[in-house]
Amino acid sequence: MTKHMRFIVSVLFIIVIILAVAITRFYSSTSKSAGSGNTKSDISKLLASDSAGNRIFEDNNGMYGLVDSSERITAAPEWLELSFAGSGRCIASKRIGGRLMTGCVDYEGNVVVPLIYRDITRHSSGDFAFYTAESSSDNSCVLYNDDLTPMFSRSWNSCSVNGDQLVLTGDRSVYTYNLSSSGLSLANAKITGSTLDCSYTMEMTSKLLLERLNPDMLEEMTRIAGKYIEFAFTGSGEYISDIRSGSRPSFSVLFPDDKKILSKKLTDITNIYIYSAKSDDDTPHFAASVTARTEITYTDDEDKPPHTLTDDYKAVVEFSGASLTELTTVSGEFLQAHPDYPKPEPPENETAPEKTASEPAALPAKQEI
Repeated sequence: MTKHMRFIVSVLFIIVIILAVAITRFYSSTSKSAGSGNTKSDISKLLASDSAGNRIFEDNNGMYGLVDSSERITAAPEWLELSFAGSGRCIASKRIGGRLMTGCVDYEGNVVVPLIYRDITRHSSGDFAFYTAESSSDNSCVLYNDDLTPMFSRSWNSCSVNGDQLVLTGDRSVYTYNLSSSGLSLANAKITGSTLDCSYTMEMTSKLLLERLNPDMLEEMTRIAGKYIEFAFTGSGEYISDIRSGSRPSFSVLFPDDKKILSKKLTDITNIYIYSAKSDDDTPHFAASVTARTEITYTDDEDKPPHTLTDDYKAVVEFSGASLTELTTVSGEFLQAHPDYPKPEPPENETAPEKTASEPAALPAKQEI
């Protein structure tokens, strides 16, 4: 998916969230209007309470609402399920369009997380807490912090919590986070991709780099590295047309000045990794190293059949920027200027001359008497 497409998807995701909030608030307002006459007589049973004395109650119809410490109804009993979630929020469920939908409301019944989820689960590690919300439509997952605001600007294909680890999966990525009282820390990133029909996997475990790079930056740098390889082998600028570069970008094709080469074909990506690069300014610089196994057809003499050579060649794509919005591609190049051609064999007729019968025999050395 291109950067432009990801931006569109992110915008659409935000729009969907806003629309969902508006719709569920409409349903909530409608229910409140219908039940505005609720009084203490509607309270059948008082249930869980928070530290401030607010309580969940059940009415005579088995629906749930909220009262304050004075047992004044603050949220009408319109929820099929209701539980405290901290920070003045409650996880709430109601039936919409025949389906049980879950979201979050404040203590006055206002929807703060849209009712579009199948389930919302709280997780904690020491003083750190967060929520995973699973969509009822496509099983995707959104993460919310303890204040029930999104932790990422995207949804995930899946999310799972196993002990002190959180695993998030995207279309072509898997991220493993460690959980602690101080929050989430990225421990491992694995991103897969494909360029010129060759698949590759970029995996990062460096703690120092993972502290500086987020999933969006890692995916964009890995994508651009693949796009550069396509450009380097084909020479078509279309492959790098959507790459944001500086005022003087430098991109070169593979072996541009070698006249012996008839064709270049990528057969495999044997290695790809991202590392921190030296910088002449205050902006962080990073680089993606790509090792491309290449089949080269070349000729030493136009009158003779061409030769084939297969070898690994390393390319480096450099970036600058501390965030996705700042990320700029500086350059892309292969480190070798020419392939390592084998030494040409001598022609078959170039052999040592043999002595002939017509040659006179060597005279014996003179002896003095």
